[in-house]
Amino acid sequence: MKLTKHEHACVVFEKDGGSFVIDPGSFSQGAAEIIAGAEAILITHEHMDHVNEAAINAALKDRPGLRVYAPAALADTFAANAGQFTAVAAGDELTVAGVSVSVHGTTHAVVHPDIPTVANVGYLVDGSVYHPGDAYHVPDVAVSTLLLPTSGPWMKLGEAADYVRAVHPEQIVQIHELLLSDIGLYLASSLLGEQGLTGMPLIVVPAGDSLSI
Repeated sequence: MKLTKHEHACVVFEKDGGSFVIDPGSFSQGAAEIIAGAEAILITHEHMDHVNEAAINAALKDRPGLRVYAPAALADTFAANAGQFTAVAAGDELTVAGVSVSVHGTTHAVVHPDIPTVANVGYLVDGSVYHPGDAYHVPDVAVSTLLLPTSGPWMKLGEAADYVRAVHPEQIVQIHELLLSDIGLYLASSLLGEQGLTGMPLIVVPAGDSLSI
């Protein structure tokens, strides 16, 4: 399976000729072009850095076969194309572009007690790659590759390290890093990498580049 990393939390999966995208958000340049190559869109939660509402709605209008999978809270966002929207929740088992996807978790991490939390799901792709969205939910299944958020108003690097230890994947790939400066990226790699708190390399994939999983 091929994973292509785009800006922030956006990733594209390709396998056996099928393709789908998770979290094409407003921070991902060229979201419309990214969506154009996908058979389906999976969204972890409603925040704009994970969902580019305009680009997705335009694609749904132009492509009746395109499907969106997301928490029920996003149903109104895509109401103009309701027949192409499927609400998902923890425990669901999907087949997306020929690939198995299971759904885990329920709630976005707490940013601050004064800010209401929203629904957030994670997706385990092909029984191996886990995208957690904006939460450090530990799925109750084995994870080979963990896509690890390393920045955001809801997290700190120590929590990220503990999350890796709890999930115990075979490898970690950085996502959700766009808020970090070059110094912040270096610090994340140092603290979360092989010589840091996790004991394994933090794989950094530049936007637009791919790796085989």
